[in-house]
Amino acid sequence: MNSYRDIIKGPIITEKTSTLKQNENSITFSVDVKANKVQIKQAIEKIFNVKVESVNTINVRPKKKRVGRYVGQTNKVKKAIVKLKEGSSIELN
Repeated sequence: MNSYRDIIKGPIITEKTSTLKQNENSITFSVDVKANKVQIKQAIEKIFNVKVESVNTINVRPKKKRVGRYVGQTNKVKKAIVKLKEGSSIELN
C-alpha cells in the first residue's frame, strides 16, 4: 500500500451500519482487498485521529449477474467494521 488513503475507500452508510454506530460505536468502511487488520487500524487512526479498539473484516464474494445473453460478475469487496474506543467518534455527513 502506498498511503493510508489507498487502504480506506470510503464509508458504507446503510440502516444497519447506522444502528451499529449508535449502539456499539462501530463504523463500517469499504477497504482495499489486500489490506489486513493492522493496516486498516493504522489508517483509521491516522486519517481520523481516533483510537480504534478492534477491527473485523468481511470478504464479499462476487455475484454472478446476467444482462440478456451476457454473463458477468460484480467486483469483490472487502468491508471493515471498526469499533472505536470510548470517547472517540467519527462524524460522517
